Order: sequence, then C-alpha cells, then structure tokens
Amino acid sequence: MRTGVRLGVDVGDVRIGVAVCDAAGLVATPVETVPADSGSVARLATLAAERAILEMVVGLPRSLSGAEGPAARKIRAYAERLAREVHPLPVRLVDERLTTRSAERALAALGWRGAKRRAVIDQAAAVEILQSALDAERLSGTPPGEELDVRMT
Repeated sequence: MRTGVRLGVDVGDVRIGVAVCDAAGLVATPVETVPADSGSVARLATLAAERAILEMVVGLPRSLSGAEGPAARKIRAYAERLAREVHPLPVRLVDERLTTRSAERALAALGWRGAKRRAVIDQAAAVEILQSALDAERLSGTPPGEELDVRMT
C-alpha cells in the first residue's frame, strides 16, 4: 500500500463531493461540496495543492454491466480536464457503481433527512468512492482503477 493523502471526487451535475484520506491511506473523510460550475476544476486543484496529495480519485459511473454510457463519458471528459489542470499529479478513474445509493442509505440510517441529507450526500458519496479505492489497493497491492494519461504536449 502506497502512503500519501488522496483526494476522492464524486462529480455530479449540480454538486461535486470531495473527500480526503489520512497519509497512511486508511480512512476517507468528507471535505466539502463544490458547485459543479466553471470554477470547479480550479477549486479541486486548489484543494489538492493545499493538502499536497499523492493523487486524485474520481468516481466513474459505469452501468451495472460495466459498460460506459453517456454519464461515464461526461465524467471521463471532466476528469481529463481536471488531470490537465493538476498535471503532473495523477488522476485515477475508479468504478463508482452504487456509491451514491450506498451513501444515501448510510445517511438515512443515521436519521439524516431532506435538506440536511442533500447538503452532504455528495461528500458521503466521495467518501464511499475514496474508501473503496483505498480498500481495493490495500487488498491487491496495486493502485485502483485507471490512471488518466494526459501528457502535456
């Protein structure tokens, strides 16, 4: 298992949830929710620089069959813009199937409802994405998902 802080990102149409892990790569925790607007890539780059992270982990919404549909293509394009912005910092795409549903169930179990839950659901999904990536790396010994190759020309 590599050591170093990682930033987990759950990209939505309206909001982007952000999570971070400890330097040992054991536990993911929520950071903030970023508006999904023209300033989001710059804000994520700032968060990465403030925390001197090892890499960014972005959730890729595949279908249950594993195929990439329109939503996945949209996130892939966003992640490529992000990767160009933070280059040479690695950006990895990891499967995020069902993470938002899992986060919603966890928050509901804690009694979080309505506006209170909507305010943190994106962060909770980012925590799920990042924790899943950390656990996968710990089990396999290899970095999870796909590292984007955006060599500057």
